[in-house]
Amino acid sequence: MYPRTERTTATRTRDRMSYDRKAAHAVLDEAYHCALGFVVQGEPRVLPTLHVRIDDTLYLHGSTGSRPLLAARGEAGLPVCVTVTHLDGLVFARSQFHHSANYRSVVAHGTARLVTDEAEKARVLTALVEKVATGRSADSRPPSRRELAETAVLALALREVSVRVRAGGVSEEPADLALPYWAGVVPLRVTAGLPEPDAGVVAPVPAYLRPARSPWLEPVVLRGEHVLLEPLAEAHAEELYAALDDEEVWRYVGGTRPRSVDEMAGDIRSALTAHHRDARVPWVQRCAVTGAVVGTTSYYQPDEDLRTVEIGYTQLGRPWWRSGINTEAKLLLLTRAFEELGAVRVTWQTNVDNERSRRAIERLGATREGTLRANRRRADGTWRESALYSMLAQEWPEAQASLRERLRPAAPVGS
Repeated sequence: MYPRTERTTATRTRDRMSYDRKAAHAVLDEAYHCALGFVVQGEPRVLPTLHVRIDDTLYLHGSTGSRPLLAARGEAGLPVCVTVTHLDGLVFARSQFHHSANYRSVVAHGTARLVTDEAEKARVLTALVEKVATGRSADSRPPSRRELAETAVLALALREVSVRVRAGGVSEEPADLALPYWAGVVPLRVTAGLPEPDAGVVAPVPAYLRPARSPWLEPVVLRGEHVLLEPLAEAHAEELYAALDDEEVWRYVGGTRPRSVDEMAGDIRSALTAHHRDARVPWVQRCAVTGAVVGTTSYYQPDEDLRTVEIGYTQLGRPWWRSGINTEAKLLLLTRAFEELGAVRVTWQTNVDNERSRRAIERLGATREGTLRANRRRADGTWRESALYSMLAQEWPEAQASLRERLRPAAPVGS
């Protein structure tokens, strides 16, 4: 526990106050920015800044030319007040007076010192980067000597610290409860969006920036003797465009054929950002022997609640047709669906006019259920009819044995 002082003792709503060290650390560690208050030449200043906690010291990031850092150069240091607040919800009451907010906040008082030890400074700057994303310090260029000279760090020992929390629902006068107005809480939270790569970036989005998702939505690497399935990324655009640059490959595809690497990159971005009813889990197919990108395939509309998933968006360059790659790719996808995800049903759709595709699906052991009429819009605005196929979990063992038999070295033909 932190000791109470005159500066940290509440004058109202004391039931919301705490001096618990673990609670204070949790709020400080979760937050990404804070407000630094100080006085310069008799005038108050409050500046937003970045921070990181190491043990019981709070470090604040700044520029060597900023006012607080200049003021902290003296031996006496700089008296400061640091606040960090998480806004967790807006509280709507029937009366305007009782509208409020749910929050968690920390206030720390003390005298900040300028960090001059190079080892301590380097450790703090690394910790700041690691706070943004664990593993990022090893996945980026460290600061140069000039950059270090331009960066300053303040250190504040955590001694006078208080935690203030408001949680729960509406609190208002009993007489207001009969008023005909909506009351309740609107929760607020910080949620990371999809990473947006800078222009020219071809490196895939690192794992620590990808949101934690259900395994049904995670395109893990799948390895076979003929094919390697790896998560599709914009970096694959050039190789994928070259592999699929064939009119016959696009003959029955409903979408527009990309006419450049940039257009292929745009298609990949669309695949990676599709969600809701168009959700896709896309892979690129590589030849396991040569390492060349040869095509793409996806899970489509995965539904963890219904335990069903569709395999689609499969395109393979013509040189690799009947090579065993498509058969083994389906074997890998079906194995993951039935044995790792616990699917009860896997489906396929294909253009009813695409006889080659229909025969390939049937050779997998799938059963045709019927025809979906006018269910897919083509790029030219017309509608296609789709043949619908499915495989159930109880049918998988027999289908798996058949697929493995077809992939045996002695019998590669027909795959």
